[in-house]
Amino acid sequence: MLRRTHLALGLAVALYFVPYIKTNRLIFFAVVILASMIPDLESGFSAPKRHRLLSLQPTSFIFHRNLIFHSYTLLIPVVIVITFLYPPLAFPVFLGYSFHLFLDSFSPRGIRPFWPLKSCAKGNIQPGGRIDKILFYVFLIFDFGLFVKLFI
Repeated sequence: MLRRTHLALGLAVALYFVPYIKTNRLIFFAVVILASMIPDLESGFSAPKRHRLLSLQPTSFIFHRNLIFHSYTLLIPVVIVITFLYPPLAFPVFLGYSFHLFLDSFSPRGIRPFWPLKSCAKGNIQPGGRIDKILFYVFLIFDFGLFVKLFI
């Protein structure tokens, strides 16, 4: 999926869960949004090459959705470490990161959720394709509805 779709879903997840957070709501909100982008850091984000903010071309072919960044193999130990170091960040990191993985599991390249195992979760939604665009707008509608419910 494209960066904007990940951001729209991350925003929806953050808006949905923020009423249940008793302290540090702003930090929770920001961490969910940021964590929803972490898996794409190694590849320069899911965007056409001409629009990449960060391009790590030498590593992209090795890492992007093939190894550890797009797997729970990295997420679970990171969340455990965060739980011991600063517990309030563990849940938002898990939410943002795991929803990113969930969304990418519907793309043709898919993800290897438990790398180094060879099993792959993949679907037929082309990043930047019609369904990706529809999902983006659906998430924006959810974002708007959750925002209205939360603040109005």
